[in-house]
Amino acid sequence: MKILVVVTSHDKLGDTGKKTGFWLEELAAPYYTFKDAGAEVTLASPEGGQPPLDPSSNAPDAQTEATNRFQADLDAQAALANTHKLADIDIAEFDAVFYPGGHGPLWDLAESATSVRLIEDALAANKPVATVCHAPGVLRHVKGSDGKPLVAGRKVTGFTNSEEEAVGLTNVVPFLVEDMLKDLGGQYTKGDDWSSHVEVDGLLITGQNPGSSEATAQALLKKLS
Repeated sequence: MKILVVVTSHDKLGDTGKKTGFWLEELAAPYYTFKDAGAEVTLASPEGGQPPLDPSSNAPDAQTEATNRFQADLDAQAALANTHKLADIDIAEFDAVFYPGGHGPLWDLAESATSVRLIEDALAANKPVATVCHAPGVLRHVKGSDGKPLVAGRKVTGFTNSEEEAVGLTNVVPFLVEDMLKDLGGQYTKGDDWSSHVEVDGLLITGQNPGSSEATAQALLKKLS
């Protein structure tokens, strides 16, 4: 079982002068959910190499058992420092794809033709694709086999407008994940803010927020089994 995990290479939080990137817990929890199930995990990013970590996700109050384990794991740190370049990835070598969030993906992966093609090719090959929190933003330009937006008519979730408002970035992000999914015809659902909430619709799996990352990864494993 081989799972590709795709993280952002984008580190600028709009024009705030602050940094962003991938959200640590949303990488760490799924990483060990997959690893502990015996999966081989490969990390990739648009630019390859060391991806930027969202500093907010590295704050003491954002740490979990999984993040602590990841930070102390020399093999995981080496894999993170040497992510494969997304353009060099052949989806034929993998069984599934997982996208962790953080705000970074809204700028680079959401607009990446390489990422769009990867997702479309994975689904066409009957391979599940899972995204969590802000990462459902990567579905923005993905089309289904019928040429319509992939999310149209599908049950989906992602970071809520109210959660974005709570972190004070409503007017900073290039688009709101909840609004985008609704605008493209997705059957958007959500749980309470910050609660774990996952939607599975065929091969597409989406999770609402950081607290949904492990459950989203588990849903992907279930799909693979």
